[in-house]
Amino acid sequence: MLNILSILTGLVSLIFVIPGVVPFLGWANWLALPIALVGLVLGVLSSKNAGRNLNIVILIFAVVRLSLGGGFI
Repeated sequence: MLNILSILTGLVSLIFVIPGVVPFLGWANWLALPIALVGLVLGVLSSKNAGRNLNIVILIFAVVRLSLGGGFI
């Protein structure tokens, strides 16, 4: 059950990360980070790895995008 919740929170944060790739919409990644962290915690508490891995990928993608844009753009 926790794995399903982790995947769902990962998909919600992915909704914010995808538009955050566009220039001047990088602020959306700041909204995705806390959601993906919650999903990561749920994935760690789960017995399966799919939700945890999804949220790790989303977190890495959002952090890299924010670092390329200087954290704002």
